[in-house]
Amino acid sequence: MTMGRSRSEIMATLPEDRRRRIEARTQELVAEVEGLKALRQLAERSQEQIAETLGVKQPSVHKIERQTDLYLSTLRRFVEAAGGKLELRIELPGKGVLHLTGVGDIGTNSVVAP
Repeated sequence: MTMGRSRSEIMATLPEDRRRRIEARTQELVAEVEGLKALRQLAERSQEQIAETLGVKQPSVHKIERQTDLYLSTLRRFVEAAGGKLELRIELPGKGVLHLTGVGDIGTNSVVAP
């Protein structure tokens, strides 16, 4: 019985320019995390680990991951439990891109121009 080839074996057979394009697209996709479940998985955390950090039970983490509308404070806590930092990116006409930091922290929001 033969086993399939690994990703690295397949990539090694491709021309260099194609490998670079694939890696670049991979990085783009990683940067565009769709949903909290994907974020948690990217951070290599289980629902149980997130629940423990948040001080809730695992079913609560499952519920948070499925919600489409969250308080920013809940989102911030979830992101921090996954080992990250929440930053909100804002584009204003004529002002460029701004980053709202401290999102979900009562009384600590500030706007920072890049």
